[in-house]
Amino acid sequence: MLTARQLTAQEIEKLDWKKVDNLMPVIVQHAISGTVLMMGYMDQEALNVTLSSGKVTFFSRTKQRLWTKGESSGHFLNLVSIYPDCDNDALLALVDPIGPTCHQGTESCFASVQTDWGFLYQLEQLLASRKNASPDSSYTARLYASGTKRIAQKVGEEGVETALAATVNNREELTNEAADLIYHLLVLLQDQDLNLSNIIHQLRQRHSAKE
Repeated sequence: MLTARQLTAQEIEKLDWKKVDNLMPVIVQHAISGTVLMMGYMDQEALNVTLSSGKVTFFSRTKQRLWTKGESSGHFLNLVSIYPDCDNDALLALVDPIGPTCHQGTESCFASVQTDWGFLYQLEQLLASRKNASPDSSYTARLYASGTKRIAQKVGEEGVETALAATVNNREELTNEAADLIYHLLVLLQDQDLNLSNIIHQLRQRHSAKE
């Protein structure tokens, strides 16, 4: 679940364009996985276009014009949220990317860097792609084909096995069983058209209510 957050008028007013020679560095990050996708520059017009269109637009120093990421490839960066840094001379854009971000066809221009959360997001995407696949193609596809009750049963079984592994202080077995539990839980969430983002949103709401 993506929660949008845009710059306020006061934040826009405070941006220090003179400090950066009217070109604001912008770090672009995947709104769900947290993967850093790329870095670019915006002038004031590019920022205005980004905010109004919802698609990340930069100022190309090479072409000396505005450049909407994906304008030729279709791999747009849909803006979710944008934040200024503490000195008001850089921006962080959280996005929902359409396709790979890098021109080399990789998810990120920093292709060798992957966070643990980034891996979980990629795993979720893989599990989602198996929902309508042939049951003969993989264990995951067979699990989906077996129906919600069977998937839920597997989550219960793996939960018990995880708990039992903890009671005998077997760290290796606990790690293996916990991995099985998380895998089957992700399958169950996908089966119900949910994902980890929905769970994180719920946890954040509970945490905020206690503050």
